[in-house]
Amino acid sequence: MNAAEALQRLAETIDAHNWDGIAELLHPDFECHLVATDERFDARSWIAFNANYPGFQGMKLVDLIDANPRAAARGHVTGLVDGAVKEFSVAQFARMRDGLIEELVEVWADLDDIAPPGTR
Repeated sequence: MNAAEALQRLAETIDAHNWDGIAELLHPDFECHLVATDERFDARSWIAFNANYPGFQGMKLVDLIDANPRAAARGHVTGLVDGAVKEFSVAQFARMRDGLIEELVEVWADLDDIAPPGTR
């Protein structure tokens, strides 16, 4: 599997809430870095983080670029926050090793965010 195929399958697996299936896509040395919070996860803790994330509804890829052994994707994520549907965007950057995702960097944005006054 190339890097773009891996990110596509990862998004489909997450969207299906198939938390056990995620492990099949991740290298034993997997690490995920969430840029906004500077958190780092190994495979087990990243799967648990996603499986237990409150309000998560679904994820769809809207853009995907393959530069095997790397790939970049932009995903649209929906979730329930205080009973209301919220939309998020995530940029994912993956690096493959031995046909599995070894490294994943994620940059998240709340699509309801508004630029602070005076910044434009």
